[in-house]
Amino acid sequence: MTAITEMSVKAADGGVADLSAYAGQVLLIVNTASKCGFTPQYEGLEALHRKYADRGFEVLGFPCNQFGAQEPGDAAEIASFCTLTYDVTFPVFAKIDVNGSNADPLFERLKKDAPGLLGSTSIKWNFTKFLVDRSGRAIARYAPTTKPEDIESDIEKLRQHQG
Repeated sequence: MTAITEMSVKAADGGVADLSAYAGQVLLIVNTASKCGFTPQYEGLEALHRKYADRGFEVLGFPCNQFGAQEPGDAAEIASFCTLTYDVTFPVFAKIDVNGSNADPLFERLKKDAPGLLGSTSIKWNFTKFLVDRSGRAIARYAPTTKPEDIESDIEKLRQHQG
């Protein structure tokens, strides 16, 4: 099976972003939203990004409007919100669907590799997080209620284990 880092996704500018730019890194991939009760998690995600970005780790954000219509903006509005409200410096890609017939292939793969409770595959809400190892395989899924700082020890273990 191909690595997640061999896939392409839609960039915020409408172009194509090749995830090979993140090959060999530990990734935390998150479906985000600007008007959600979990939106303050942007702060924790950014803190993880800043702490580990120079040590083989990257946060990748994917805005999604499928849960309570909590990401209604266009790419420019989302980028402005992320930058001005949370000083986000990690990559935020194009708005996508994570469930249903139009689900982005990246999230189809993440859900298959790291199913939820009792083997469920659908994503339940904004700020579901997937931890991807250096070989490009999703190895863990975290619920929206899991705060980014609560994942830090798993990130650290994975970073140390794989070099």
